[in-house]
Amino acid sequence: MKHRKILALALAASLALPVTAFADGDAAQAADITLWTYPIGSWGDSATVDGMVEKFNEAYPDIHVTVEYLDYTNGDDQINTAIEGGQAPDIVLEGPERLVANWGARGLMVDLADLWTDEAKEAIYPSVESACKNNDGVYYEYPLCMTAHTMAINKDIFEAADALQYLDEETRTWTTENFIKAVQAVYDSGQENVGAVYCSGQGGDQGTRALVNNLYGGTFTNAEHTEYTANSEENVKALELLASTPGINFDASIAGGDEINLFCNGTLAMAFCWNVAQEKNNAENLSFDVLPMAFPSESGEPQLCGGIWGFGIFDNGDEAKIAAAKTFIDFMANDEVQGVESVKASSYWPVKDLGNIYEGDDLMTEYSTFIPYMGDYYQVVGGWAEARTAWWNMLQQIGSGTDVSAAVEEFVTTANAAAAK
Repeated sequence: MKHRKILALALAASLALPVTAFADGDAAQAADITLWTYPIGSWGDSATVDGMVEKFNEAYPDIHVTVEYLDYTNGDDQINTAIEGGQAPDIVLEGPERLVANWGARGLMVDLADLWTDEAKEAIYPSVESACKNNDGVYYEYPLCMTAHTMAINKDIFEAADALQYLDEETRTWTTENFIKAVQAVYDSGQENVGAVYCSGQGGDQGTRALVNNLYGGTFTNAEHTEYTANSEENVKALELLASTPGINFDASIAGGDEINLFCNGTLAMAFCWNVAQEKNNAENLSFDVLPMAFPSESGEPQLCGGIWGFGIFDNGDEAKIAAAKTFIDFMANDEVQGVESVKASSYWPVKDLGNIYEGDDLMTEYSTFIPYMGDYYQVVGGWAEARTAWWNMLQQIGSGTDVSAAVEEFVTTANAAAAK
């Protein structure tokens, strides 16, 4: 992501503005609203969220917020059931692939254009802003935090195999050529399972997509996010390389979470499904040094998949609730004090320049290295759910010996048919 320089005084002035834009009148001051949140860091922890709601109620005592905690196993089903029953939550904390590309595309969400003031558009990174609106320019998400998904290596194994010479520890980057040399060195040292192209399901598929797209500079969709382009010559070449590289195994028995476990217990020497949350969550289980890395690219300049999380509002037809929900979002994301605490609760990074909010935190500072490498956020293209399924089916086919070009063409045909619906 290209960071823009923001005048400190201007930013400070915008952050210092009172959070009252949506609190005028009784409608925003007296309402019962519901917040359903996916487990984004400590936003899945009731004690943390209760504390933040208490801070909100110090400023807005007549807006009562009831919180429901979702997980990624059943959360979508819970929301879909609520939608069908006419009981959708007022606010959801999640990402553009759900808020914009799914529920927004289905006409279920409120247009948040009034939250997107000129000050907000100036402060929030452009690639984040573009992900929060559809192709018609309608904003269905107001963002809070973001991260860059990475890969990681077992530094101990790489050091023993004399493979650290093939990567840049300072920038955490490497070329495709040196990646292959490193894999070969680790494989030759006796580590047969260097890395796994996991494909039993869609879990962690951002890792396999980033791996394939980065190796030779391919793309997953076009720039307009209207068409899937994974059948490019670059991507075919990347998949053929992975399928022919000793030590890289296509494994249809595991998904991203399984790969993480195998990496943490030392079975795999590298993980493609990784970010700072994985290192934090598994800190007690790690008996080796983890070295997070950007995905290898031919030029050495990676384009990482990012995660963006923020708030959306379901249109339940109650203007008072909608106004109260906007007040809540504005406070959580834009209040000078609470905005920082809200981001910290996510264990990710701000979507605008708030300085180093993790000063003194060595791990978060280490992973901040990857934020400038964030590439296009393409997860808002139509047919996304069907494309994710078709992707891991394609990887399974390649792993079982199907011709790469044929498998990729089948993926693109399936995905673009879904996008055209």
